[in-house]
Amino acid sequence: MPTTTLAPERALAIGPLRLAAPVVLAPMAGITNTAFRRLCREYGAGLYVSEMITSRALVERTRESMRLITHHESETTRSVQLYGVDPATVEQAVRMLRDEDRADHVDLNFGCPVPKVTRKGGGAALPWKLDLFRDIVERAVRAAGPLPLTVKMRKGIDADHLTYLEAGRIAEGAGVASVALHARTAADFYSGTADWSAITKLKQTVTSVPVLGNGDIWSADDAVRMMAETGCDGVVVGRGCLGRPWLFGDLAAAFGAGDDRPHRPTLGEVAAAFRRHAELLVEFFGDDPDGGEHRGCRDIRKHVAWYFKGYGVGGATRASLAQVESLQQLDDLLGTLDPDQPYPGEPAEGQRGRAGTPKSPALPDRWLDSRSLDAEGRTSLAGAELDTSGG
Repeated sequence: MPTTTLAPERALAIGPLRLAAPVVLAPMAGITNTAFRRLCREYGAGLYVSEMITSRALVERTRESMRLITHHESETTRSVQLYGVDPATVEQAVRMLRDEDRADHVDLNFGCPVPKVTRKGGGAALPWKLDLFRDIVERAVRAAGPLPLTVKMRKGIDADHLTYLEAGRIAEGAGVASVALHARTAADFYSGTADWSAITKLKQTVTSVPVLGNGDIWSADDAVRMMAETGCDGVVVGRGCLGRPWLFGDLAAAFGAGDDRPHRPTLGEVAAAFRRHAELLVEFFGDDPDGGEHRGCRDIRKHVAWYFKGYGVGGATRASLAQVESLQQLDDLLGTLDPDQPYPGEPAEGQRGRAGTPKSPALPDRWLDSRSLDAEGRTSLAGAELDTSGG
């Protein structure tokens, strides 16, 4: 595999925040909870963002939203991502985070490509309505006060309806601390290859605040190459770290914080990380009505394929791990693995997580007829505030 010359040490400033490495963990529903964020922190440096939280649910203080904004005491930079379609509700949610000292950084998601969100005008569809996008961002920035507020978005709805350059200018003018771009459209979903040239264009357009790139970062080498090719100020890593929390150690090293040789874990090291993840999940779900161990072990099941990708772990063992119900059962299964089995190389590399296929985005009726939205249209967007992530 070809390698790229590693970059010298680089820090990233997002408002008053100073990151030792220009790396951000992308919010992923059901993944980037406190447990996973803590695990990633144990391996490397960066900004670790919460799962996406619906602003309306937060304002209503639902049990789950309050759980998701709760950070462990070791999380010294508390980062929360909000999703919303109503300017007043987003503003109220941001002000709540600020006034109650529940976050050090707030990110707004305008990148969700999920049909049940875009068909209501939310997610990646929303920046098409420039006035609504501007209103949300401006009010959120004001509500945030001294907290750095950032924006994450996609290129647009599809190749014929791009929004990212206009949205980037609006966000910059509103006073955001940085702008992140997933270099795909909603129509692309997670398929194909990310268009890094769009990150270059956004960096050339937004010049007073950092521009971060997202899409197809499967290794530290990819991150270094993205920054070299696009000129972006940092990277946002999503699916590439699934089952590979040590990727953040590789990234920190690649940007000057240590040995720049990628970590190539043995099966024993992978098993230990998997066990640690499960342990942290049990702690995270400790107050669950069904019991923290039951809920945590149920949650770790979806990570099995990601952690053990490429390793010689038999089908029966994989199936049993995907049905584990207790830490003791997990320990017994992991104890059957060969801890000295070496890193498998290429089979463990590359894409992981959902990809899907390109699809025509679902949109509200006549959504593309105008770049603005009247009061009646704004009211109809209420259904877009769903607990669904993406970006």
